Amino acid sequence: MEVCMAIDLTKEKLISFREAVELLPRRRRGQKVHVATLYRWATHGLHGVRLETVQCGGTRVTTIEALQRFFRQLEGQRDDVKSPRTYAKRCRDSERAVEELAAEGI
Repeated sequence: MEVCMAIDLTKEKLISFREAVELLPRRRRGQKVHVATLYRWATHGLHGVRLETVQCGGTRVTTIEALQRFFRQLEGQRDDVKSPRTYAKRCRDSERAVEELAAEGI
């Protein structure tokens, strides 16, 4: 379910991947997201969503708006996925089903 949107060069300011990682929140232990991560998001994608990029000379670049679209698409996919039931929830559901069957004499 990849939505293909193109970077609009007339309205969006290009930034290098190095500049982009400076804008992203830090990860565990305060480490920055690695530049290779952005390349991976651009080439392979993440959960079927690819980061929009443009080849500018010998450098691959993106935009802040493209990063926003990328993260919004990922967030939208997460909202579509129903979270799995926990072990405790499965146990409660099973107990409830047994009680309902017993109440109906089955």
